[in-house]
Amino acid sequence: MHYDLTTLPNGLRVISQYMASVRSVAIGCWVDTGSRDEVPVEAGASHFLEHLLFKGSDTWSARRISESLDGVGARHNAFTSKEYTAFWARMRDEDLPMGVEILAEMLQRPAFRQDEIDSERHVVLEEINMNDDDPTDVAHEEFIEALWSGHPLAPPILGTRDSITAMTRDTIHGYWGRRYSPRSVVVAVAGNIQHSDLVALVGEHFSAWAGTEVDHTTAVPTAKASIGVTRRDTEQAHLVFGSTALTRDDDRRYALTVVDHILGSGMSSRLFQEIRETRGLAYAVHSFRLPFQDTGATAIYVGTTPNQTAEVLKLVRDELDKLMDQGITDDELERAKGHVKGALAISLEDANSRMNRLGRNEVTGVEHLSVDETVARIAAVTPSDALAVARAAYAGPYVLGAVGPFDADDLAEFVA
Repeated sequence: MHYDLTTLPNGLRVISQYMASVRSVAIGCWVDTGSRDEVPVEAGASHFLEHLLFKGSDTWSARRISESLDGVGARHNAFTSKEYTAFWARMRDEDLPMGVEILAEMLQRPAFRQDEIDSERHVVLEEINMNDDDPTDVAHEEFIEALWSGHPLAPPILGTRDSITAMTRDTIHGYWGRRYSPRSVVVAVAGNIQHSDLVALVGEHFSAWAGTEVDHTTAVPTAKASIGVTRRDTEQAHLVFGSTALTRDDDRRYALTVVDHILGSGMSSRLFQEIRETRGLAYAVHSFRLPFQDTGATAIYVGTTPNQTAEVLKLVRDELDKLMDQGITDDELERAKGHVKGALAISLEDANSRMNRLGRNEVTGVEHLSVDETVARIAAVTPSDALAVARAAYAGPYVLGAVGPFDADDLAEFVA
């Protein structure tokens, strides 16, 4: 994958990839900060700040930002994770100068008007309410809290009702001043843009920004069997079952990508075929990975009728045991490799996907690989590699997050 990378004198990184076949550009400002970087009084500040930056600066109001971007047919949004925050826009190539100017104002000169903080506080509280009404979200939060209790990755990205209600302008402003710096930001662009032109444009709007390096508190969490349950009289039980696994830069991640696809990431996967197709016990069942700097997790989500919970969890354990005892077949390995190759090629035909890949890899320190380089690493995975990584990533201790009409004691046997 060809890309160009320039670091400005103030430490801000500019990375781009030229796409000759499009007339658009996707731009993202990736900030090396997320919920794991908050102290308790700041719980939810990363996400709250994501909202507030769209309120603009003294010269760019929220209304002016929205009308300017809407007026050229641009799409724009932002998202917050546990490790980074990203602000992005997609627009015609000729409108990029406006996009860079808006993002520069948002990141460097937020107004933090008290009335807008109070108004957006209610919006964030409504978002928390919305997530709490979604039992799937609650089950995932229960899983993460049970898995990493006491670790910086455990608290919810949105914060809590108490933390958001109590958060003051000084707290938010202080967090922005501490975590937002040119040395913590990557500007990533993919589309019809020449890198030298982009660097000049970004330099025009960002070069006066000053700030120091940001740091992160990292620690390997202690793994132990645990259960987190929110008891609700729901029509469906929502289950997230898994264990700690690989960090994001672990060389075994390519083998784990293969194994995860075979286990539960496709309609031909073992879990989908056994739990949904053969037995009809669930509509939704899939596996996924959560890789971070200092730890990681593998997990399986299933939604099922409450009285089938025990049967489903037993089947999940059985499939994991079979995977760790017997490994995978040659046919499964070849199908998984073909899936990775095809999915990568399709995803990189879109400018936004390329920008996301560039920005995320650069801000997290993951090496930039082309499709061919990635496929080569996947192609090198052997059945013995797959067996070894399965035993490393799925052997427990097991953790379960759940929502349904039961208590933790009712499910304890499945994490033993």
